[in-house]
Amino acid sequence: MPDRGSTGGSGTGPSEGPDYGWLYGGKPGAGKPAGSGGSDDPEPTQVLPRIDRPGTTPRVAPTPARAGGGEPPRKVVQPAQPVAAPKGPRRRPPVGRIILLLLVAWIVYLVAVPVWATGKIEKVDIDPGGNRPGAQPGTTYLLVGSDSRKGLSRAENKRLGTGGVGDVGQRTDTIMLLHTGGGPSLLLSIPRDSLVAIPGHGTTKINAAFAIGGPKLLVKTIEQNTGVRVDHYVEIGFGGFANSVDAVGGIRICPTQRMVDRRANLRIRKGCQEVDGVTALGYARSRHVSKYGDIDRARHQREVVSAIGAEVKSPWTIINPVRYFRVNKAATSSLTVSKGTGPIALAKFGLAMTRVNGTSGLTCSMPIADQAIHWDRQRALALLKFIKEDRTGDIPKRLCTPTGLPGVTQ
Repeated sequence: MPDRGSTGGSGTGPSEGPDYGWLYGGKPGAGKPAGSGGSDDPEPTQVLPRIDRPGTTPRVAPTPARAGGGEPPRKVVQPAQPVAAPKGPRRRPPVGRIILLLLVAWIVYLVAVPVWATGKIEKVDIDPGGNRPGAQPGTTYLLVGSDSRKGLSRAENKRLGTGGVGDVGQRTDTIMLLHTGGGPSLLLSIPRDSLVAIPGHGTTKINAAFAIGGPKLLVKTIEQNTGVRVDHYVEIGFGGFANSVDAVGGIRICPTQRMVDRRANLRIRKGCQEVDGVTALGYARSRHVSKYGDIDRARHQREVVSAIGAEVKSPWTIINPVRYFRVNKAATSSLTVSKGTGPIALAKFGLAMTRVNGTSGLTCSMPIADQAIHWDRQRALALLKFIKEDRTGDIPKRLCTPTGLPGVTQ
């Protein structure tokens, strides 16, 4: 007899063994004779849906046939997550671009500071009207150092040794002509005690013109006595003078004698030395302890102005932004210029002032005949002719001397 549970062979009895047809890919009930009435597996194996990883294309697993027929349920497919691009190394701006931006910013600063500073300058009308010398080659500036205390506090007046507070009237200690053109720049001192004809006021000291009629009368007096046309006017007060020296970190002066002048708030030793703004101002104002009085004072003024110019043109003024700002602010803090003197004309003035140190420019005193002070007419006219014709390079040394006195060169 065949064994119980046998599924094969030629036996005629029904198979009583378990149904393993599903294990080999068949359907439940496979391997049973047709019509055997076998039922489905009470716990059929379910195919689980595949869970896709982010960044992969989702796949839909086949859905088993639904018992009893009908459409199988739809599979809900989750959308694929976007794949983030890999992050590369952060790109730095090229060094050349950074340097270019810094250079542009620096140029803007160099232009903006003087524009801001010149916007604070006071303007004054200097046109005296009437008959004036005609146009002349080159450009001539009238530089006036006034003793105005305008804008100075009581403490600043005390520090500078300039006396009272506020304005004390229109007076000037410094009168200079600066000529620029085809030849070397020339700075010509006119001693304030020079005896000249003042229009409408007879013959008296030239600084009286400024005290009586301000810039207009001073310009008219100079033009009628020299024949040189004044193109621009620049006036600087005590405060601006001293602050300009301090802004450049002090200047070097070389007094030929020990000087103690209480009226000028000055006490210095003989010989070359570095001084601050207070001392430089006193040195430029002093005339009571010098051999030639007002003549020596004019020479000291040219020395100080030239020394300031030499410091201003130092590359350090451009390289150091703090110094650059201080120089521009100080130079314009107590400045008054003529109407029509714009930033370009003022820049040319500043540039010329850096070239009148006796090396690249000329510093002279008006030729005088004595210490009274009367101009030496013949020598003065000869010197002024060179200026009017813009021939400063042809001026002989005998006409351009520190004192203006004939035969006195020191």
